[in-house]
Amino acid sequence: MGHEWGATTGRKRKCGWLDLNVVNFSNKLNGYSSLNITKLDVLTGIETLKVATHYELDGKKLDGSMPADINQLARCEPKYVSMPGWTEDITKCTSFESLPSNAQNYLRFIEQQTGVPISWVGTGPKREEMFQMNH
Repeated sequence: MGHEWGATTGRKRKCGWLDLNVVNFSNKLNGYSSLNITKLDVLTGIETLKVATHYELDGKKLDGSMPADINQLARCEPKYVSMPGWTEDITKCTSFESLPSNAQNYLRFIEQQTGVPISWVGTGPKREEMFQMNH
């Protein structure tokens, strides 16, 4: 759905679920003032969406942190929350309010879990298929 291809190899890419542990860790390092969510449209038609909220390493919760050792990272287990998806075509949506309620809930969840507001949402591959969030 996302038309993801490797820039070097030309092979199709596999895409995983949104990993908020990585987003939160990156935010700790960089101090985000906002997030842009692109390709929201590729989630259309998926019955249940999963979002990784944190990792567990040997039974210990890593909430927005990452182990410094690659062997420990390999033992990390992502913990997911499941959310209902949507089936409506969102490519013509021009505001948060025009999105299906489950898409709105997905975006609210991202903001709540990261503590960072979303500024822009992409609803399709075209430049005009993006809208600014009004907070």
